[in-house]
Amino acid sequence: MNTETSFVTHPLSNYSPLLTRERFAEAIGLPLGVIVGWCNKGLIPTFGVGKYSLVNVALLQKQALNKEFE
Repeated sequence: MNTETSFVTHPLSNYSPLLTRERFAEAIGLPLGVIVGWCNKGLIPTFGVGKYSLVNVALLQKQALNKEFE
């Protein structure tokens, strides 16, 4: 009997709760222009740190989970 366990990892599981737009686009496999457009339209949550605007992955995941249970 094989005792090894295989795990399926989520593409964002190794990332911090805040990502640059470039890193977020890379992680989910969409062009950067799409992510910039979503951020500018307020479709995905961002968090400002100094002069940087980061994608708030933690809040986005929370929103997605809440949407699932509505």
